[in-house]
Amino acid sequence: MNVLFDTNVVLDVLQNRQPHAQAATQLFARVERKQIKGYVCATTITTIFYLASKAIGADTAKKQIKLILELFDVAQVDKSVLLAAIQADFGDFEDAVLYKAAQYANIDCIVTRNIKDFKQSKLPVYLPVELDAILALR
Repeated sequence: MNVLFDTNVVLDVLQNRQPHAQAATQLFARVERKQIKGYVCATTITTIFYLASKAIGADTAKKQIKLILELFDVAQVDKSVLLAAIQADFGDFEDAVLYKAAQYANIDCIVTRNIKDFKQSKLPVYLPVELDAILALR
Protein backbone atom coordinates (compact mmCIF):
# COMPACT_ATOMS: atom_id res chain seq x y z
CA MET A 1 0.00 0.00 0.00
CA ASN A 2 1.34 3.44 -0.98
CA VAL A 3 0.55 6.01 1.71
CA LEU A 4 1.12 9.77 1.49
CA PHE A 5 1.83 11.30 4.88
CA ASP A 6 0.54 14.82 5.39
CA THR A 7 2.97 17.31 6.89
CA ASN A 8 1.11 17.39 10.20
CA VAL A 9 1.64 13.65 10.71
CA VAL A 10 5.36 13.92 10.04
CA LEU A 11 5.60 16.85 12.44
CA ASP A 12 3.76 14.85 15.09
CA VAL A 13 6.64 12.35 15.06
CA LEU A 14 9.49 14.84 14.74
CA GLN A 15 8.17 17.12 17.47
CA ASN A 16 6.69 14.33 19.62
CA ARG A 17 3.37 16.16 19.63
CA GLN A 18 1.12 14.42 22.11
CA PRO A 19 -1.27 12.70 21.99
CA HIS A 20 -0.81 12.31 18.23
CA ALA A 21 2.79 11.09 18.11
CA GLN A 22 2.03 7.51 19.13
CA ALA A 23 -0.15 6.57 16.16
CA ALA A 24 2.06 8.51 13.74
CA THR A 25 5.16 6.76 15.09
CA GLN A 26 3.43 3.39 14.60
CA LEU A 27 2.90 4.27 10.94
CA PHE A 28 6.53 5.37 10.57
CA ALA A 29 7.54 1.97 11.98
CA ARG A 30 5.34 0.27 9.38
CA VAL A 31 7.18 2.20 6.66
CA GLU A 32 10.52 1.20 8.16
CA ARG A 33 9.46 -2.48 8.26
CA LYS A 34 8.26 -2.13 4.64
CA GLN A 35 4.69 -3.07 5.53
CA ILE A 36 3.61 0.05 3.65
CA LYS A 37 5.43 2.33 1.25
CA GLY A 38 5.56 5.81 2.71
CA TYR A 39 5.56 9.00 0.69
CA VAL A 40 5.79 12.65 1.60
CA CYS A 41 4.96 15.52 -0.69
CA ALA A 42 7.92 17.58 -1.90
CA THR A 43 6.35 20.60 -0.22
CA THR A 44 6.35 18.73 3.10
CA ILE A 45 10.14 18.58 2.99
CA THR A 46 10.50 22.32 2.47
CA THR A 47 7.93 23.12 5.15
CA ILE A 48 9.57 20.84 7.70
CA PHE A 49 13.00 22.27 6.96
CA TYR A 50 11.72 25.81 7.40
CA LEU A 51 9.99 25.05 10.71
CA ALA A 52 12.78 22.86 12.07
CA SER A 53 15.56 25.28 11.18
CA LYS A 54 13.80 28.01 13.16
CA ALA A 55 13.33 25.71 16.17
CA ILE A 56 16.51 23.61 16.23
CA GLY A 57 18.89 25.23 13.74
CA ALA A 58 19.66 24.54 10.10
CA ASP A 59 22.26 21.81 10.68
CA THR A 60 19.96 19.71 12.85
CA ALA A 61 17.06 20.38 10.48
CA LYS A 62 19.13 19.04 7.57
CA LYS A 63 19.80 15.86 9.56
CA GLN A 64 16.07 15.41 10.17
CA ILE A 65 15.34 15.94 6.47
CA LYS A 66 17.99 13.39 5.54
CA LEU A 67 16.40 10.81 7.86
CA ILE A 68 12.97 11.47 6.35
CA LEU A 69 14.34 11.10 2.83
CA GLU A 70 15.98 7.79 3.77
CA LEU A 71 12.65 6.45 5.00
CA PHE A 72 10.14 7.97 2.56
CA ASP A 73 9.78 8.40 -1.17
CA VAL A 74 8.80 11.84 -2.44
CA ALA A 75 5.63 12.63 -4.36
CA GLN A 76 6.81 15.17 -6.88
CA VAL A 77 5.42 18.64 -7.28
CA ASP A 78 5.83 20.08 -10.75
CA LYS A 79 3.95 22.46 -12.99
CA SER A 80 1.26 19.91 -13.88
CA VAL A 81 0.59 19.13 -10.19
CA LEU A 82 0.38 22.83 -9.35
CA LEU A 83 -1.96 23.59 -12.26
CA ALA A 84 -4.18 20.66 -11.29
CA ALA A 85 -4.20 21.89 -7.68
CA ILE A 86 -5.36 25.32 -8.80
CA GLN A 87 -8.28 23.67 -10.60
CA ALA A 88 -9.12 21.37 -7.67
CA ASP A 89 -12.15 22.17 -5.56
CA PHE A 90 -10.19 22.44 -2.30
CA GLY A 91 -10.47 25.27 0.20
CA ASP A 92 -6.74 25.20 0.90
CA PHE A 93 -4.15 25.33 -1.89
CA GLU A 94 -1.49 23.47 0.11
CA ASP A 95 -3.91 20.57 0.68
CA ALA A 96 -4.83 20.60 -3.02
CA VAL A 97 -1.15 20.36 -3.96
CA LEU A 98 -0.65 17.44 -1.58
CA TYR A 99 -3.75 15.70 -2.96
CA LYS A 100 -2.79 16.19 -6.61
CA ALA A 101 0.78 15.07 -5.90
CA ALA A 102 -0.72 11.91 -4.36
CA GLN A 103 -2.89 11.29 -7.42
CA TYR A 104 0.03 11.78 -9.82
CA ALA A 105 2.20 9.39 -7.75
CA ASN A 106 -0.48 6.65 -7.74
CA ILE A 107 -0.88 6.82 -3.97
CA ASP A 108 -3.50 4.52 -2.41
CA CYS A 109 -4.44 6.77 0.50
CA ILE A 110 -3.53 9.88 2.47
CA VAL A 111 -2.94 9.94 6.21
CA THR A 112 -3.61 13.26 7.95
CA ARG A 113 -5.02 14.71 11.14
CA ASN A 114 -7.12 17.14 9.10
CA ILE A 115 -9.58 14.89 7.29
CA LYS A 116 -12.05 17.76 6.89
CA ASP A 117 -9.51 19.50 4.61
CA PHE A 118 -9.79 16.59 2.14
CA LYS A 119 -13.57 16.40 1.73
CA GLN A 120 -13.17 16.55 -2.07
CA SER A 121 -10.65 13.71 -2.16
CA LYS A 122 -11.38 10.73 -4.33
CA LEU A 123 -8.60 8.90 -2.50
CA PRO A 124 -9.28 7.36 0.91
CA VAL A 125 -8.14 9.70 3.69
CA TYR A 126 -7.45 8.41 7.19
CA LEU A 127 -6.48 9.63 10.60
CA PRO A 128 -3.22 7.99 11.73
CA VAL A 129 -5.01 5.93 14.38
CA GLU A 130 -7.57 4.73 11.80
CA LEU A 131 -4.96 3.68 9.26
CA ASP A 132 -2.88 1.94 11.91
CA ALA A 133 -5.97 -0.04 13.01
CA ILE A 134 -6.75 -1.02 9.41
CA LEU A 135 -3.19 -2.16 8.85
CA ALA A 136 -3.18 -4.14 12.10
CA LEU A 137 -6.00 -6.28 10.69
CA ARG A 138 -3.91 -7.36 7.70
